[in-house]
Amino acid sequence: MLRVNRRVKDMLGSTTLAITARAKELQAQGLDVVNFGAGEPDFDTPDFIKQAGIRAIEKGMTKYTPSIGTLELREAIAAKFQKDNALVYKPNQIVVSCGAKHALFNIVQVLVDDGDEVVFQSPYWVSYPEMVKAAGGKSVVIATGAATGFKITPDLLKKHLSPRTKLLIINSPSNPTGVMYTKEELASLAEICVAHKIYVISDEIYEKLIYDTTVFTSIASLGKDIYDLTITVNGVSKAYAMTGWRIGYAAGPQEIMEYIKKYQDHSTSNPASISQAAAVDALKATSESIDKMRQTFKKRRDLMLQCLDKIPLLSYIRPQGAFYVFCDFSKVGDATQVSKRILDEALVAGIPGDGFGAPEYIRFSFATSEARIQEGIGRVAKWIVK
Repeated sequence: MLRVNRRVKDMLGSTTLAITARAKELQAQGLDVVNFGAGEPDFDTPDFIKQAGIRAIEKGMTKYTPSIGTLELREAIAAKFQKDNALVYKPNQIVVSCGAKHALFNIVQVLVDDGDEVVFQSPYWVSYPEMVKAAGGKSVVIATGAATGFKITPDLLKKHLSPRTKLLIINSPSNPTGVMYTKEELASLAEICVAHKIYVISDEIYEKLIYDTTVFTSIASLGKDIYDLTITVNGVSKAYAMTGWRIGYAAGPQEIMEYIKKYQDHSTSNPASISQAAAVDALKATSESIDKMRQTFKKRRDLMLQCLDKIPLLSYIRPQGAFYVFCDFSKVGDATQVSKRILDEALVAGIPGDGFGAPEYIRFSFATSEARIQEGIGRVAKWIVK
């Protein structure tokens, strides 16, 4: 019998990847599947970024770089943080990784020891609890719902703290709900974290894809005390449609980032040199490509919500960012089984909420065309009636 590391043995597979694989299997059979499972923009990487990658190849920029990323990219990231988030990070406080997921994994492995507690809310991004398992920590999940707008309140946070609490993870805007914390809400959570000396991971990968406001707040910008406890995570995947380029980054206190550098030295070494060169041009460019994508996503979001509003048995919290609508299917049936049946019988792929810690829900992505949104939600409506 195969013996493997107990932490790996206890890990769960990705629900998102399983549904996506089933959808592709049906498509390969020639069936017309409407795929609302996508966790990436359906836009192509902008041409100016592609050209930057091509130039990097032509210039021979195909060798190892420092494991934490090139100085040029880290300087561009530092400039981005200062311009967009009012955060001052030196290049040596920044580590570039193979995607934001990799950055998050590194941070959890460095900060969390056996028995340490990591607090985050449900619905949560599917990988948070598995990252905590890999570090030997304990996930403390704060259940949120419509009553709290899928957000952690100060009272909820206080109730879930213990002497073993080491880390709070905040994802704003959120995957899967699309909700975003206000400056005031973050300030109230920051006050508690400072008082109890709890580290914070601020997962801001969807920062550029917000729709009802132009104001985005990084929790680390709310004062020196919380700045000293926060590791801010972001990347180019969502904002620049560069998911396959695999460039994410984290910035935080110098001492913590030194340990993250050491950890990455012995795991992946540097992210792809060509991708780093392209990311420099992405971060230095104007916001034109982002603005265009955001406007398109807003139109799609509004259309999907209009279509869902015609289905009385479904409800949702209006997403303010990202490209997901998290739908409550509790009045229809078991959401996990419903998602499988909708895929097999109506040929519509949505991600069941059990992997996000919210089994009554299904996540629909609007990273697809308006025509497909109308077609897909129309199929769901007909399936429910039948």
